[in-house]
Amino acid sequence: MVDDWQQHPDGSVHRLWISSLQILTKLVTQNPLPALIRWPIRFFCSITGLSTLWGWVSRIVGTLRGIQSLCKWFSRIWKFFKALASKFQWLSDIINTLTGSTEAASHSKPDLRLILVGPAGGGRTSVANTLLGSRMPHTAGTMVESTRRRTVVAGSEVTVIDTPDLLSPALGTPEKIREALRSIQLSSPGPNAVLLVMRAPGANGGMDHDAAQAVKTILQLYDEDIVNYIIPVLTHADCLDHTLEDLLDRDTAGLRRAVSLCGQRPELVDTKPKQSREAQLASQKALLGRVLEMKTHRGHFKHQLQIKEEQMREKLLMDMTHDVLMKHGLM
Repeated sequence: MVDDWQQHPDGSVHRLWISSLQILTKLVTQNPLPALIRWPIRFFCSITGLSTLWGWVSRIVGTLRGIQSLCKWFSRIWKFFKALASKFQWLSDIINTLTGSTEAASHSKPDLRLILVGPAGGGRTSVANTLLGSRMPHTAGTMVESTRRRTVVAGSEVTVIDTPDLLSPALGTPEKIREALRSIQLSSPGPNAVLLVMRAPGANGGMDHDAAQAVKTILQLYDEDIVNYIIPVLTHADCLDHTLEDLLDRDTAGLRRAVSLCGQRPELVDTKPKQSREAQLASQKALLGRVLEMKTHRGHFKHQLQIKEEQMREKLLMDMTHDVLMKHGLM
């Protein structure tokens, strides 16, 4: 073999080829795939004199592997704490209950409760159908009691309470007050909005009602604080010859005065019987969007009736607890 080296003018190059062949054979035998990747890089570095390149590449690969191991470690830690938190969710619920945070959490829920108030023929049934996404036919008789209907819209429960004609002089004052209080009970723990549903002033085929007087009547029947939850809804928009801005400028049927009282811009709704499903969904989205916005800023209206009911329930609970303790001789 010494003679073979001497036969070449550059014996070092020949020895390099033999050494490289031995290294390649050893790497392929022990670990084929990594050897096929690393050996060409080492061989290139050897014949070009860039031996430091291999060390630089090795350091980069080592750093990337270290980062990958660190990410896996953090992932395991995160999964551990996540599983631990889920097991102690009951503790979080107890803390929220003791600190009174449950009421604040309830405001974040998208469930909506609405009360519809308005004159007969004003379109309350049509608005209720629009809100609920249904097509319940109009009843020929006069409603004598407040009714409650519920549905789910986009994952949110929507409760609509329809009332009799609380604005009509045909209904006695005691009956009006009773039905107003009944609607409050049906909307427990309180309505997020009261929709004052009336025919748009100037719409063909109907009598115009004084919107400002309607707002004042609602305040008398419910409470003055409910004024911050009233949204005027003008129906029969398809029969309207003027824009909403025109109606407000002219103060038709006391509309501008009503808006100044409740501080809410009216919502125009198309209530024709054979409107398309797309039009009904658009109106539903607009109305529920207004109610959701009001709920976000003001929560729900709480009437004195509900406050007294809560006090009575607490007293009844305490009395029953006392009776049970006395019955079993625990006092």
